[in-house]
Amino acid sequence: MSRIPTKAEILDWIAANPTLNSKRDIAKAFGIKGAARIDLKRMLKELEAEGHLEKRKKSYRDPDRLPPVSVLQVKAPDANGDLFARPLEWHGEGVEPIVLVVPRASDPALGEGDRILAKLSVVHEEDHNYEARLIRRIGSNPRRILGIFRKGSEGGRIVPVDKSGSNEWQVQAGATLSAKDGELVEAEQAGPKGRLGLARARIVTRLGDPSAPKAVSLIAIHQHGIPDHFPDAAIEEADKAKPAGLKGREDLCDLPLLTIDPADARDHDDACYAAPDDDPKNPGGHIIWVAIADVAHYVRPGSALDAEARNRGNSSYFPDRVVPMLPDRLSGDLCSLHEGVPRAVIALRIRIDAEGNKVDHRFHRALMRSAASLNYQEVQQAVDGAPNDKTGPLLEPVLKPLFAAYAALKTAREQRQPLDLDLPERKIVLSDEGKVLSVNFRDRLDAHRLIEEFMVLANVCAAETLLAKQSPLLFRVHEEPSPEKLDALRETAQAAGFTLAKGQEMKTQHLNRLLNQAAGSDEAELINLSTLRSMTQAYYSPQNFGHFGLALQHYAHFTSPIRRYADLIVHRALISAHGWGKDGLSPDEIDRLEKTAIHISDTERRSMMAERDTTDRYLAAYLSERVGNEFTGRISGIARFGAFVKLDETGADGLIPIRSLGREYFHFDQEAATLMGSDTGLTIGIGQRVTVRLAQATPVTGGLELELLSLEGKPLPRAPSPAGRSPRRKPARAGYKAEKTKRKVTRRRR
Repeated sequence: MSRIPTKAEILDWIAANPTLNSKRDIAKAFGIKGAARIDLKRMLKELEAEGHLEKRKKSYRDPDRLPPVSVLQVKAPDANGDLFARPLEWHGEGVEPIVLVVPRASDPALGEGDRILAKLSVVHEEDHNYEARLIRRIGSNPRRILGIFRKGSEGGRIVPVDKSGSNEWQVQAGATLSAKDGELVEAEQAGPKGRLGLARARIVTRLGDPSAPKAVSLIAIHQHGIPDHFPDAAIEEADKAKPAGLKGREDLCDLPLLTIDPADARDHDDACYAAPDDDPKNPGGHIIWVAIADVAHYVRPGSALDAEARNRGNSSYFPDRVVPMLPDRLSGDLCSLHEGVPRAVIALRIRIDAEGNKVDHRFHRALMRSAASLNYQEVQQAVDGAPNDKTGPLLEPVLKPLFAAYAALKTAREQRQPLDLDLPERKIVLSDEGKVLSVNFRDRLDAHRLIEEFMVLANVCAAETLLAKQSPLLFRVHEEPSPEKLDALRETAQAAGFTLAKGQEMKTQHLNRLLNQAAGSDEAELINLSTLRSMTQAYYSPQNFGHFGLALQHYAHFTSPIRRYADLIVHRALISAHGWGKDGLSPDEIDRLEKTAIHISDTERRSMMAERDTTDRYLAAYLSERVGNEFTGRISGIARFGAFVKLDETGADGLIPIRSLGREYFHFDQEAATLMGSDTGLTIGIGQRVTVRLAQATPVTGGLELELLSLEGKPLPRAPSPAGRSPRRKPARAGYKAEKTKRKVTRRRR
């Protein structure tokens, strides 16, 4: 094509070729060469400026924007009291955008389920893409309520279990489902407010005793709508499944593959093995085998098992239970790589050189027999010189070669420099009855890191293979932080005495440099948390936008098909690409990859919220016996209604309500994330060290209410209370603006 295409032709071509969207691809498609490329570049910039395209690294794509006026459905307030909403008419092909509702003082109160007409503006925040201003409310749908039933003379009422739920519900006599007083129930809104001012509800499910410790996760499961009952058809298919045989597979049963998992692991879907490479062309190199359960053999496209696995999207893990993606017959048996039992796998043979760089790789559909099922602690103890009866015989032939290969991969990792955050993970230890015994922080062992590096490498190989074979797949995408978030991180770093590079393309190595500066200092946790908050949320997509956090161009989830539907999609893609059978990706699956990506990204977030809420409730139960005790911590969040504190001892998050901070008015500065007293000038901001008293712990909601005793080691100043003046009077706006400007100047000078 000799002429420059029109803008409409460019947009039509990008829409028809979503995976070929770089400037080079576009130029090639239209036969544009030489100096004509300058005109193409100008046209692409114009399309970007007009909002028709947005640039992602070196490619262009339709941004899938929402209309400036949209119908939204309001969600329940989050832990910070913020209201988010979902668009009801989203027609884009990307991940559904997240909308923050920004209320004005004159706006009516909004609740979960409300439908509103709102004016939207595009923003680039970590946790939302749009901000919405209310135009008018257009109605609400009946909502589900989880709460405690309190029996009355005529019916009763329901007390919500959700931290954000403050309203009780009236239940008429004929709508109680014979629930007993104090039972945990699920109900549905049944009409307008009654004479007592309470909204009406009818009980639809009785869930049992809420005081039992094991009801904690059950509350979160029902509250977040996680499916926890398999349809009869799915169970029937799972029960009919038989172990896969050797037909059509390579025999790897003599290869000493082994699984390494947590001691309380409920399924084992990955195994590994390593040995020195004897190829003289690869001196000091290693051969690594990674074998992953062949779930695709049992869960076929279009089956009842597949429909329910997609519906769930992933397994959800709680301290006392798992809501699995697949029935136990598969997740705990046929697809679990148990020791000494033949199991179907998709195996990957990888060769790396002495510096950990990949030389080549190849996939196999095979049958394996695990040489041992080990846990992280015993593996670490074995390589540290204290093997037990099980690991002793495996130390020289299997474990040491594994760690030698890991040492090479560490060298490659240091060159690649993925984001290296240091944020300890909490582990809640329960008794058999479900009572919290202790709250510990999980150890980070080299054995953990070994498995992580092997799995990351396997995921890279899966993505590269499918790209080379031009096969559809779902990528794991993690986009770079927004400039606004990086500016906020840079300001936090400067206030703490550190520096973050500016004026260049941000890479993980720059962030790691900041983290290394803070390592070992009092501000280390603050810098790690602030860096984490600057990140975007990872998601699934048929388009490849790279993985910023791992510093990888091509990445897909392949290693956990028992618990993630995305991995099952990648397995099917590998089966189709290699011609291994008829259980690969179906045409229908390929057509709906975009919708599947959006759905499983949503189910992943749903599980994360449910798991977090469960942890909050367990921590509140654990701390409820220590009300009145003093704790140290750090300010972790600021909201209009108070400050959040992360306690040092348990990592629990509690709220200091603004009403408890004294008689003065506190200004909320959203941009600076501070609360400032109008009389004392006391300024509370993220990262400050505090001493607090636990004023209240509510296990049923997971809420912790704290009283602030000291800030940065200093007692709180007392605010004057002149006679005749309202103790919480709001000062004049002009003075407040001047003070706010003064604080901004001070921050810049630091």
